[in-house]
Amino acid sequence: MTRIVCQFSCGAASAVATKIAMSEHERVEIINSFLKEEHPDNRRFLKDCEKWFGQKVIVLVDEKYGASAYEVFRRNRFIKNRQGAPCSRILKRELLDGWKQDGDTMVLGFTAEESDRYEIFCERNPDKIIDAPLVRHGLDKADCLAMVERAGIEIPIMYRQGFHNANCIGCPKGGKGYWNMIRKWYPEQFEEMCKIQDDLGEGSYFWQGKEKRLSLRELPVNAGRHDDEPNISCSFYCAMAEDLI
Repeated sequence: MTRIVCQFSCGAASAVATKIAMSEHERVEIINSFLKEEHPDNRRFLKDCEKWFGQKVIVLVDEKYGASAYEVFRRNRFIKNRQGAPCSRILKRELLDGWKQDGDTMVLGFTAEESDRYEIFCERNPDKIIDAPLVRHGLDKADCLAMVERAGIEIPIMYRQGFHNANCIGCPKGGKGYWNMIRKWYPEQFEEMCKIQDDLGEGSYFWQGKEKRLSLRELPVNAGRHDDEPNISCSFYCAMAEDLI
């Protein structure tokens, strides 16, 4: 029997996509990957959503690296490259590979404004059965946030602080404006990533400056505009797409 598997990432979009899938199918499985660097409020949101779903979420936890992106960076000696960040692949995709079954239909939280990304993703994964309920129903990110709030669920705190996503605190895929927000709201996590860059050297720096690569320690406090930067994608299948690219 084909399983309907909802990928729940502790975000509003994946929560609404899961709720829609539950209304369209008699039975679904809901999975989530725990990451040590996520905000603790994500676990509160997950518990609230379990009540909304009327069903438990299956939480996958990496053991090799203690579910820690920082440990992945340190032990693999890099933070990201042209293929993306190793944390998504190791802490999410590899966990999923050990859990999934052939024929699973994966329900993903692509929103209406991400329909082009969804189509490209499907083209690059012709062997996967993928469904994007939010795209089918024309629901954008603002719709999802409103629907979650109308359900009486407080959205994750990082949304309320102005972040576009509720990912790890300090994602290497973020832009300059994002990292300046991390410096403002989460100075300890900002400093921890600085220390990792100090240890790994210039090859781990995120941006190319005029004469050399720019580390987080050298990031001007007024650099970037978070509102103008693209959303950070960090899901089970994000890592798979990065491998293909």
